[in-house]
Amino acid sequence: MDFGFILSSAAGELLSPTTAAYALAALGLAVHFGYSGLLNFGQAGFMAVGAYGFAISTLSFRTPFFVGLLIAVVCSVLFALVLGIPTLRLRADYLAIVTIAAAEIVRYVVTTNQLTPVTGSANGLAAFEGGFYSMNPFPEGSYFGMNNRDFFIRVVGWGLVAVGCVLVWLLMRSPWGRVLKGIREDENAVRSLGKNVYAHKMQSLVIGGIFGALAGMIFTLPRGAVQPANYGTELTFFLWTCLLLGGMATVLGPVIGAMIFWVVLSLTQGVLYGLIESGAVTWLTTVQAGQLRYILVGIALMLLMIFRPQGVFGNKKELAFA
Repeated sequence: MDFGFILSSAAGELLSPTTAAYALAALGLAVHFGYSGLLNFGQAGFMAVGAYGFAISTLSFRTPFFVGLLIAVVCSVLFALVLGIPTLRLRADYLAIVTIAAAEIVRYVVTTNQLTPVTGSANGLAAFEGGFYSMNPFPEGSYFGMNNRDFFIRVVGWGLVAVGCVLVWLLMRSPWGRVLKGIREDENAVRSLGKNVYAHKMQSLVIGGIFGALAGMIFTLPRGAVQPANYGTELTFFLWTCLLLGGMATVLGPVIGAMIFWVVLSLTQGVLYGLIESGAVTWLTTVQAGQLRYILVGIALMLLMIFRPQGVFGNKKELAFA
């Protein structure tokens, strides 16, 4: 078993574009649930809306990159409004059901055969990343063992994560953010003070949804393709895992949680595959090992919630609303 290769592969996941996308989407969940108390189980839907909004506008209308980016953001805002207007007055458990259903509706809509010329149906869309990489300022060459394209997407992805963290940090220390925290703790008390609880919830849903849409773009650009199978319900639960690992009502928690999540997944996969290839484990196939690693991560998450429910960077005081 090559432990050096296993460790280097796991270390590579720390700053991968996929980890950046998960961190950005989990940061949006922190705005929804950690700071506002909105139990959103449909963040994968926001990611899909952002990815498809960008891909369709680029392929069908030949829009420049920044126009496609703007369209993706507008689509996420519209999705938040359509989702939030009839649902934000619901209790948390009902809101969770509605949001997870809305995300699945988005996924099933883009797989509709009648929309194949636009969405690509189950095959998805590809070859829409050219406008993004045409802005690459890094010349051909090796950058920390990566080519210029890989390095560029990492710089952009983690730059967005950094900007998102600063923005959330500033918002949650503003009067608006303090109202959100009050809604999370006791929305009736906030309402009695004359604050518009519904409007603040809607604004929180929109902002967190924009983070999800941007994450959906970062998630698809390295692959050069957007496929509906990547935006299933399991994606939302992986994002919740990242959020819980780092801490629900923290700024850096979702980012660190995403890093831990992907490093642990890579380590467990590398060790299991190594044991199978060396013959030390004969009762397990590589396909089964791929599923077993999620079981091991699930057990680790259960232990975390038992012994440190506030997450790595969370504060026990923040658990009072949960």
